[in-house]
Amino acid sequence: MAVYTHISRPQLEALLEDYSLGQLVEFKGIEGGIENSNYFVTLEQDGSQIGYVLTLFEELGYDEMPFFVELGQWLQARQVPVPFAIKDRNGIALKQLGGKPAFFQPRFHGQHVERAEITPEHCAEIGAALARFHLAGEEFYLRRQAQRGVFWWRRESQAIQHLLKPEDAELLRQEVALFDELRDKPFGLPLGTIHGDLFHDNALFAGDRLEAILDIYNAATAFLLFDLAIVANDWCTDAQGNVDPQREQALTRAYAGVRPFSDEECAAWPKLTRTAAMRFWLSRLIPWLGVEQASRQGAEMRLKDPDELRRILLNRIAQPASISPAG
Repeated sequence: MAVYTHISRPQLEALLEDYSLGQLVEFKGIEGGIENSNYFVTLEQDGSQIGYVLTLFEELGYDEMPFFVELGQWLQARQVPVPFAIKDRNGIALKQLGGKPAFFQPRFHGQHVERAEITPEHCAEIGAALARFHLAGEEFYLRRQAQRGVFWWRRESQAIQHLLKPEDAELLRQEVALFDELRDKPFGLPLGTIHGDLFHDNALFAGDRLEAILDIYNAATAFLLFDLAIVANDWCTDAQGNVDPQREQALTRAYAGVRPFSDEECAAWPKLTRTAAMRFWLSRLIPWLGVEQASRQGAEMRLKDPDELRRILLNRIAQPASISPAG
């Protein structure tokens, strides 16, 4: 389910009066998302039809939206292919529709790559693109604490311990403590704006060529290398949690070709791949255990299997990851 707030044609036409984008031809809800309501919108201008995406934000409040509006426009101005809010005639991008924050974005084309079909070439593309994302965001002037960052996983891991098998409770406690140890040491890891959720279904490809990075709405200020670890754990592993060395090497080398790793990052990489696995294991465990209920009345919750991330975590412990300054 991907449309929680339904809109009418008159509502959409009234919103479009603020823009110079053309006349409404058609619109339809987009299936596949789980957080926001999304619509494909086709407009006609000067005899040509152009596609856009209209997003209504179901979870984020108005006070949170300026970060994402500004970030999308900042990255787009620096040639990073991400969704960005289109400004109306008066330079206003953030709107309201159906009582929700909303804005229009360009429609990107391309296809999601299925996990079983990810190649080293795909990993190299996403690695270089993520490095460009990080470099472009170095001087971004806004900061945001991750919604599900260190304070969240400390609190939530303790809250669900009594619901877990003893070995899983201990594993979770161990991995939370591992990251605390990392933060307490003077590693000097680079901080900046990260995507925070760049799984393979948040990218569009034309063949082996990246077309767009989607869903920047988990972006936050954090360790840049943590972002790459999230990508490595998803793009470079199989369903059993085993790491594909060729894909991971293609990913990290392409990233380092744009933004070389520091010695401190090379030392921290084995731990951060574990922390990234732990964080998403935890975020999947909570709804799986029934602790977190659907926030929308009647929303269809499509739960993801937490064991997938647990297997990746155990693999990262048994076979520590490694990188060099050149990837």
